[in-house]
Amino acid sequence: MSPTEQERPRLKIAGALDLAPSPESCPVGVPEHIGHFIGGQKVPGREEDRYDNLDPSTGKVLNTVSTANESEVDRAVKAARAALQGPWGKMSGLERGKYLYRIARRMQERGRELAAAETRDNGKPIRETRDFDIPTAAHHFFYYAGWADKLDYALAGRKGRPVGVCGQVIPWNFPLLMASWKLAPALAAGNTCVLKPSETTPLTAALLADILLEVDLPPGVINFVNGFGQTGAAVLGHPDVDKVAFTGSTPVGRAIMRSIAGSGKSATMELGGKGAQIIYADAAIDQAVEGIINGIFFNQGHVCCAGSRLLVEESIAEEVLEKLKLRVQALRIGAPLDKNTDIGAINSKKQLDTVNRYLEIGASEAAEVWQGCANDPPAEGYWVKPTLLIGVSQTDRVVREEIFGPVLSVLTFRTPEEAVKKANDSEYGLACGVWSEKTSRLFETAHALNAGVVWANGYNLFDPSSPFGGVRHSGFGREGGVHGLHPYLRLEA
Repeated sequence: MSPTEQERPRLKIAGALDLAPSPESCPVGVPEHIGHFIGGQKVPGREEDRYDNLDPSTGKVLNTVSTANESEVDRAVKAARAALQGPWGKMSGLERGKYLYRIARRMQERGRELAAAETRDNGKPIRETRDFDIPTAAHHFFYYAGWADKLDYALAGRKGRPVGVCGQVIPWNFPLLMASWKLAPALAAGNTCVLKPSETTPLTAALLADILLEVDLPPGVINFVNGFGQTGAAVLGHPDVDKVAFTGSTPVGRAIMRSIAGSGKSATMELGGKGAQIIYADAAIDQAVEGIINGIFFNQGHVCCAGSRLLVEESIAEEVLEKLKLRVQALRIGAPLDKNTDIGAINSKKQLDTVNRYLEIGASEAAEVWQGCANDPPAEGYWVKPTLLIGVSQTDRVVREEIFGPVLSVLTFRTPEEAVKKANDSEYGLACGVWSEKTSRLFETAHALNAGVVWANGYNLFDPSSPFGGVRHSGFGREGGVHGLHPYLRLEA
């Protein structure tokens, strides 16, 4: 063992072997400044409207980013319209598919770089970006590359044409994956796009722009503009945008729908959620506990479909809670680029304040606030230990409102009817999970749940060929699968 290895600090893990730090071996060069990508060219943006983009794990400046004004958004929309009326609009589906395939291949080839960039920008562990986010993003481009020349089959023999110029706004929780969910089906259907990444996670969109240049995508087919809410409003409200696609909070989604009412724009919305995980007494408890961890803690709760409500059959509640606490106490929190890390950083100070405010609300509502981890989080950056809110009631705010952090509310039930009633007692309807060894119970419960997605004996299971989306205040429309093509096509008479 070398002196360097001997001196390396070791992480103390409760009930496990000590682990030396294991940083990702593929560091990414972060550009000092990120502007926009308009008409196939990188645009630096205006000096006076730059802001600092922070590293969530340290709270320090990662780089600067330009904010696009209405004039720059207008340039992007005009570039998209020109591409639609020019080479992209005249291209066959077979040729469009080839471009999507090339993008997917380059995303795979640059996968470790993209994963490291996503982790630095977002704060989530490298194990998640490396093993799920980036591969799944590439898979969506692969999947829709295959559909590009088969659109008639997607429409059951009817003819369709592109909707036109698509305005798309995505959040910070899955920056590259959310972009792929929206861009890949739009391009396969023959549309062009103007996409605004989240103001806190613009890095992988900038790297995707490099990939678009590498594959010689015709200028204007995809355009990126950075900025805050006003930039997103300018994109979605532009009079020459034909289709609006938004992923984000329910209040913002409502505001967008009011703003585009009567404009003739079509829209899809993937909004908030308060997913329930139902565990029956006959479930494989160890498997269910691991599913709970995967559904809420490995992603820091930064998923609209996070299983943030746990409904446990009363007869096994004590056993499940004991095993869950033991599992949570083995989770490692810390440097996101360390491959040993389970729990990364909260994305921003604003979101950290929101999560902490809800923890205070939970305590005021007489919940037991239990936090566990194998180690203490770093002194700098934005961190919240995995948290259980025990003893909550159905009417508590922490049970009814989306927290978007590593916080799990624990409730019990006695009958399947009570479980379904409690799970459906929410304004949201994005995703739920059901755990049972009885197939009949899985199907009965799944069909009774009012949610867009229901997973059986698993959670957060995604595939490009499977549609995803919500009902009620969780939005409308689907992304993924053949259903993800439909919002980007107009049926011909």
